[in-house]
Amino acid sequence: MNYQVLRFITFLTLVLFISIQGFAEEKIKVVDGDTIHIGKLKYRFSGIDAPEMKQLCNKDGKEVLCGVLAKNALIEKINNSPVTCKIEEVDRYKRLVAECFVREESLSKFLVKNGYAVAYRRYSMKFVDDENYAKENKLGLWSMAFEYPWDYRAKARAK
Repeated sequence: MNYQVLRFITFLTLVLFISIQGFAEEKIKVVDGDTIHIGKLKYRFSGIDAPEMKQLCNKDGKEVLCGVLAKNALIEKINNSPVTCKIEEVDRYKRLVAECFVREESLSKFLVKNGYAVAYRRYSMKFVDDENYAKENKLGLWSMAFEYPWDYRAKARAK
């Protein structure tokens, strides 16, 4: 490997390290159960779908704002810790579609495995096993009657 290539790789590694360090110190805003803002950047978690903020679920005969439940679980999980994200693409809303992590734990995996979000099979099969775990153990959404977020949005658009 020649000297210029090695120097360029070292430079990129340094830039990435500095970016991650600065990124970890940016203000994090949890928008909903599958979207966060870090500084001015908007991240949509890849491979999962969480209930909408106004979406109602039914637990033991009582209405529950399950989107709020998912958002609160994410806020509690992040708990002011640094968040890092691996960007996969940019969606039609100009959000960065990414898998994000706290203390090296995937936030998407956490949300799905605990029943706060579902695997978004239309785009990925990555979290299907986690969803099956939550479903089998009646965790989160799986402990109540709920509508898949994509069905809820489709009905809302049809109105």
